[in-house]
Amino acid sequence: MTDLPRPSPRLADPNAAAHERVFRTLRQQVMHGELAPGQALTLRGIAAQFGVSMTPVREAARRLAAEGALTISSSGRITTPDLTPERIEELAAIRALLEPEMAARALPRVHFALIDRLAAINSANQEAVMNQDAVAYVRTNLEFHRTLYLRAQTPAMLAMIETVWLQLGPTMRALYQKIRRRDLPQHHRLILAALRAGDEPGLRLAVRTDVTQGLRHLIG
Repeated sequence: MTDLPRPSPRLADPNAAAHERVFRTLRQQVMHGELAPGQALTLRGIAAQFGVSMTPVREAARRLAAEGALTISSSGRITTPDLTPERIEELAAIRALLEPEMAARALPRVHFALIDRLAAINSANQEAVMNQDAVAYVRTNLEFHRTLYLRAQTPAMLAMIETVWLQLGPTMRALYQKIRRRDLPQHHRLILAALRAGDEPGLRLAVRTDVTQGLRHLIG
């Protein structure tokens, strides 16, 4: 009996790998405020930056536009979100609804090691404030919230709120640069205190205040 020929292994698609790398890196840059609001990008420029062809860049840009991380005009012009006050208020309202709920759902699964981890992230956040590093401030701020919300085990809610963070990323950087303050934010400390005490109403209030107060500077 002769052996049947084995199917040859499928070759990895280099465009797929390039597309994923471009997508993830650009997504992170937008979410962390590494790009300014309304900043124009070109497919050719992105391709040159990553050393890839235009095809994976085009696919990544379309995917990011679907998430709200980029805007693609009818003429093909690509920009980061440049939000109106009305849009900022709407996104702040979404954060005020979803994030306290996720924090409350995380509370029963919070342990001392997680609180220590959050406190360490908050120290890095405070260091970014002292250094007036806007990008590090936005990055560590989101890391603090995401680390807590992962304990809620609500993947649909987390996906929704990450879409909001994506749209707000460049604006959050602009907000920080507008305020230019050196005073350390207090709301994360209140969140940590509520977690230690198992205080759900206090936790909801601290999270809601934290995610909405700063954006009022752009609306008012």
